[in-house]
Amino acid sequence: MTEISRILDQFRRAYNGDAWHGTPLREILRGISAKQAAQHVIPEAHSIWELLLHITAWEGEVLRRLQTGIMGMPEDGDWNDIQLGSEEAWHNTLARFDKVHTELEQEMMRCTDDKLSEILGTNRERETGAGVSVYVLLHGIIQHSIYHAGQIALLKKAFAS
Repeated sequence: MTEISRILDQFRRAYNGDAWHGTPLREILRGISAKQAAQHVIPEAHSIWELLLHITAWEGEVLRRLQTGIMGMPEDGDWNDIQLGSEEAWHNTLARFDKVHTELEQEMMRCTDDKLSEILGTNRERETGAGVSVYVLLHGIIQHSIYHAGQIALLKKAFAS
């Protein structure tokens, strides 16, 4: 098994597979309404919707980096406010996340183990994540999504109480 195939396995498990850490993100998102997604359950904390937009933006940024080698902030922005709180808008947000996630997975499938050691960016910048290898970038986006999936899971549990 190649290293990129092992990374892809973890990427898939975190999204909709048998994740070691617990419930995968796609399952956590199941059954959340637009009203719940937009709600700020904890004052000063992000909503589920804002978290999903953030995850989508950064998965899109990693996709762009793999395709172009150009570092930067996500084109859609880092943290975005919800413009429309309708069920249709929420379903569009979920569909956009699925699309970006699938496109990133397909781009990762084109990677070779040799590409994993390639450094993206010239200087290390913590804010943008520049100056790291493709290997670190891919593990980083998996960790990032799992971190925020945990936040979404806790916010979802707050609706049940």
